[in-house]
Amino acid sequence: MASEKRSALNKELLFLILQFCNDEGYKRTAHIFERESGCYFDMEFFEDLVLNGKWNKVEKYLSGFTSINDNKYSTKIYFEIRKLNFLEALDKNDRAKALDILMKDLKVFAQDNEELYREMTQLLTLDNFREHELLSMYEDAESSRKILMDELKKLIEVNPIFHGKLKFPVIKSQRLRRLINQGLNWQHIQCKYPQPNPDIETLFEDHVCQWPQDHLFMQSTDNPQLDASLPVFPSSWFCGPSTVTQAVSREDICVSGPITSVATTSDNIGDSNTMSQNSLLGAEYEVASTVLHPGRNHSPESSVSDDLPIISMNNGMLQNFEPVSNTDLPKTVAQILNESSSPMSMDFHPVRQTFLLVGTDIGDIGLWDVNLGVKLLSRNFTVWNIGACSTMFKTAMMKDPCMSVNRIAWSPNGSFFGIAYSKHIVQLYSYHGVTDVQQKLEIDAHVGGVNDLAFATPSKQQLVITGGDDKLIKVWDVITGVQMHNLEGHEAPVYSLCPHCKDGIHFIFSTSVDGKIKAWLYDNMGARVHIDAPGLACTTIAYSADNKRLFSCGTNKNGESFLVEWNESEGDAKRTYQGLCENSSAVVQFSPIKEKFLAAADDHVIKIWDMDKVEQLTIIDAGDLPANPHIRFNKDGTLLAAIASKNKIKILATAYGLQLLNASVTGFVNSSSDVSDGPRKHVINPSLSVANYGEADAHEPTNCNEERIKDAKQKIVDNSNNKSGVCKIIQISMPSQCKSLQLNGCGEADKIFSFYAFIRVISSF
Repeated sequence: MASEKRSALNKELLFLILQFCNDEGYKRTAHIFERESGCYFDMEFFEDLVLNGKWNKVEKYLSGFTSINDNKYSTKIYFEIRKLNFLEALDKNDRAKALDILMKDLKVFAQDNEELYREMTQLLTLDNFREHELLSMYEDAESSRKILMDELKKLIEVNPIFHGKLKFPVIKSQRLRRLINQGLNWQHIQCKYPQPNPDIETLFEDHVCQWPQDHLFMQSTDNPQLDASLPVFPSSWFCGPSTVTQAVSREDICVSGPITSVATTSDNIGDSNTMSQNSLLGAEYEVASTVLHPGRNHSPESSVSDDLPIISMNNGMLQNFEPVSNTDLPKTVAQILNESSSPMSMDFHPVRQTFLLVGTDIGDIGLWDVNLGVKLLSRNFTVWNIGACSTMFKTAMMKDPCMSVNRIAWSPNGSFFGIAYSKHIVQLYSYHGVTDVQQKLEIDAHVGGVNDLAFATPSKQQLVITGGDDKLIKVWDVITGVQMHNLEGHEAPVYSLCPHCKDGIHFIFSTSVDGKIKAWLYDNMGARVHIDAPGLACTTIAYSADNKRLFSCGTNKNGESFLVEWNESEGDAKRTYQGLCENSSAVVQFSPIKEKFLAAADDHVIKIWDMDKVEQLTIIDAGDLPANPHIRFNKDGTLLAAIASKNKIKILATAYGLQLLNASVTGFVNSSSDVSDGPRKHVINPSLSVANYGEADAHEPTNCNEERIKDAKQKIVDNSNNKSGVCKIIQISMPSQCKSLQLNGCGEADKIFSFYAFIRVISSF
C-alpha cells in the first residue's frame, strides 16, 4: 500500500513538473519529458505533428508510450503512419525514398500479411499509384493526413496502453511553486534567528537565517515586527524564469504552532485568519512578497514624480470644493464637442481636468477645453522624420497612407502626452500649458499597429510603454528615446497595458487579443504572471483610484463580455458583475469611478455598478451613442467624455462637475461662498436631463461666429505668452457687486467669450 501511494505521488510530481514547463514556455522540454516519462500523451501536439507530415517526430513521440508489437492497436497505429508516409513519397515521385520506407519501415509488417506487402511493392512499378483500385480515392497529402488523424485518435482512445494518459489533471495554477514556498516557509520557521526579509540564494540547500552582524541594534526575535513598508506584489501570481516565488496563501499553510515571522497589528492580534507570511523568494529582484492583509492599504503614497511641475496653475483654486455626495454620477450632458472626423481615443489632463485630448481615425489630434467647447489646438498627422523610419514602415505607408490613432494618453503629471498610431509609430509631445505644445520624440516602435501606450515613472524615470501587433511590449525613455526593455512572451498581438506600482514595486500588466494576461517587471527576464482572462476575452485592466482594487473588462470572439474584480493575492476572479450584453459587437470599454463605482459602455448606454455589488446599479442614457462607445473619466470622476455618433463627443457631468466647469471659468472660488448646484445657462439647458435626452442634438450648444472664436483663441495664446503684465484678480462675493444684463441675439457672443478667455489666461498664471 505504501509503495502504491509513493508511486501515485511520484506520478503527480511528474504532472507538476509538466505544468511548470508549460507555464514557463518550455514547450519542447515539456514534450520531451512527456515522451520519456510516459505520463501524459499530448493529443494536440501529436495531431500537429501528423498534420504537418513530420513523420520521424511522430514516431519518436509515439515511441515513448507504445511500440509496434505491444498490441493490435499499436501495430495498426504504426502501420497507418508508415503507409501514408510511403504513399506521400510515391505522390512526389520520390521512388528512392518510397523504396527505403518499404524496405526499412514496412517490412516488419510483412510476416503477418505478405500479400499486402507484395501489393505495396507493386505500387513502385506504377506511374500513378491511384491506378490501384484501393487507392483511387487518394486526393492529396493534406486531406489524407486529416483522415489519418481521425483514425489514429480512435485507435489511441481504445488502446489500453493510453488509458489514463490522455487527460491532464486539473491542478491549481503554479502549484509546484506553492509547494516549494511552503517548504521554505517551514524551514524559515525552524530558524533560530528568523529574519523578517530573508535572502534566499539557492534551493539546493536548506534555508538557515544567519545571525545578523548588527544584532545588537535589532529587535528581539521573541516578538519581531515586519516592516510595514515592505513592497507587496500580487504574490500568488509570481511565475517566470526567475527565482521569485509567490507567498503561501492561508489555504496552503499546513503548519501549526507559533510563527515568529508573522506580521501582526493591533487590529488582528489573536486572529489567526488575518496573519500572513512573507514569501522567502525574490531577493534577486529586491521583492519581498507577502500575502495581502484584508483591508490594508498596500498602495504606494505616490507613483508619480513630484519633481516635474511643468504646468503653472494654482492647484489650490479647486481644493475647497467637495463632491456633492458619494453617490453622485455624471448624468447631465454639459457640453457637446464636434470633431471633423471620427474620434477614436480620449484622455483628460490629470491636473487641468477640463482639458481633453482627442485622437481621430485620420490621425489628427486635438486639445479641447470642454468647459468652453473650444478646441485649443489641432495637429494633423504627419511623419516628423521619414528618413529615420524603417523600410517596412515606408512600404506600409506607400501601400496605404491612411493612419488612425489607436491610443492617446497623458503622462501622470501632464507634462507629456503620447499617440499610438495604427502603423508602426509613436509620437510624444511635451506640454507646457494652454497651447504650448512641442514635438518631443517620434519612435518607429512596432511592426504593424501600436495598440496601446502608457506612461510610468519607476525610480522617477520618465518611461513610455508600448504594445503592438508584433506581440511585443517595449519600454522607452521619454527624454532620450532609448529603448530600455523588450518584453517578449505574448503569442498574439498585445491589446492593452496597465503599468502600476505597489509598495515600491513597479510592474506592468498586459493583455493580448487571445485572452491572455501577463505581468512583467522592468527587466528582460520574461513575464512573472500567466493567467487567462475570463472567457479568454480581449481585455483591459485598471485599478481603482485608491490603488487598492484591480478590475478588468473584456469581450471574447463570441460577443460575451466579462466585468470582474480580481483577487490579487490568489490570481483569480473575486467578483463577476452582471448586466453586460451577451452579444457585443466590439470590445466593451470600462473605467473605475474613483473608489466607489464602475462604468462600462455597452448596448448604446453607460452602465454603472457599485464596486461592492454584482448587480447593476443604474444606466446613464446620454442619447445617440454607438453600441460600444469609448468613454473616459477625468481624474476626480466628475466629468465623463463619451464618443457619440456623427463625430461628436458628449461631456457628462456630476453636480460637482458642473461646479468644476464654473471654477475653471472664473479661476477663483471662495469656500465660504454659496455655490449654486444649478447648471450654467450658456452651457446646458436646465430642463434637459438624461431621461429626455433623445433630443440632445436639438439643444446642442452652438457658436454664432467661428471667426470670433478663432480671434479669441488667438488672444488666449498671445496673452499667455506675455508674462510681463501684472494681473490682479478681484473676487466678487457680494450680490451688490453684480448687475444683470440682457443680451439680444448673438451679437455679444464675442464679448462673453473674450471675457472667459481673459479669465482663463489669469487662471493659468
